[in-house]
Amino acid sequence: MKPLVLAVTLSCLLATVASASDRLPTITPENYTVEQKKAAEEFLATRKVPVFGPFEPLMHSPQVMSQARAMGDYLRYNSALGNTLSELAILITAREWSQDYEWFVHHPIALKAGIKAEIADAIADGRRPTGMSEEEEIVYDFSTELHKNKRVSDRTFERAEKRFGKKAIVDLTGINAYYTLLAMQMNVAQYPLPKGAKKLVRLPE
Repeated sequence: MKPLVLAVTLSCLLATVASASDRLPTITPENYTVEQKKAAEEFLATRKVPVFGPFEPLMHSPQVMSQARAMGDYLRYNSALGNTLSELAILITAREWSQDYEWFVHHPIALKAGIKAEIADAIADGRRPTGMSEEEEIVYDFSTELHKNKRVSDRTFERAEKRFGKKAIVDLTGINAYYTLLAMQMNVAQYPLPKGAKKLVRLPE
């Protein structure tokens, strides 16, 4: 999804988001500090939409928010994996962290990018999907091992390297790490879902 299209989609979502948690509440523009205002202006210039979602709690540290946004500009839109496989990795990360907002935003994007609904449903249920392509299997195994085992086996690494190359491995690791960062921030902030949106089922620890 192009940044401008995503901006329109997110603008619609923002209108329905419930009140933010008291932990790291959304800062309204009229209450921005000079640093926050500058960070928000840079965000708008780059993303074509006001600060939203995980970047709202991050605005309490505008330097971190701006650095996170800059990393996301590459990993979200320009990684060596391409949009479809990156969205698969994002769904896996959202599921691993039971991050409802991250899943809510990226589930429809992933489907539009070409991830089959039954694959997304299996991930949501905590099951290994069937019917994945070879590339999807590689991304699934790599991402799942990284989250669950905190490392990747030689076999999984070699398979990914053979298919995608070293640059894409760095990018895939970065996507998992970046969306883990956003998931962590939203879980800490107890960032709310839009009204009426469904939460992911909480899986056994």
